[in-house]
Amino acid sequence: MNRRQFLKTGLAATAGILMPWPAMASLVNKDHRSLSLYNTHTGEHLRNIVYWEKGSYQHDSLQQINHLLRDHRTGETKAIDPNLLDLLHELHDRIPADTPFEIISGYRSPATNRQLQAHSRGVATKSLHMAGQAIDIRLRGYPLANLRKTATAMKRGGVGYYPRSNFVHIDTGRVRYW
Repeated sequence: MNRRQFLKTGLAATAGILMPWPAMASLVNKDHRSLSLYNTHTGEHLRNIVYWEKGSYQHDSLQQINHLLRDHRTGETKAIDPNLLDLLHELHDRIPADTPFEIISGYRSPATNRQLQAHSRGVATKSLHMAGQAIDIRLRGYPLANLRKTATAMKRGGVGYYPRSNFVHIDTGRVRYW
């Protein structure tokens, strides 16, 4: 064993010890990432769409996801942050559910954000929805509190809990919870 092989083996062993098993399992032997999404406002769905394969994001799949996650009030689309898609993928891998994410809100145009702000105190002026970096979700048949607990345990971005409105907000901003 040469020095380079020794270092690689040592690094892999250390990562195996330090990284939680579910996170490591999602990285091992995965040559693709896929999502199943259902837009509750439009009735549109994507089933097991492969958005990342063999080291690169798939442009056509990202376009389909951007369309599904568009602002349903205005029809405007925006590129969704691929890190948000990866976060959704990892979140789903950690959950014992085989149902699609139900999307309450994906991209939100500035006009829609202002309109929602006028009627609700819970809408941020600089919402990450407007940057394509936030999504409001639920999973049919899976407890909302458990979805929140799993998302917060990941310690990746913001997680908001809205039990009255029946959704969890996740985003790729700084780690915070509300």
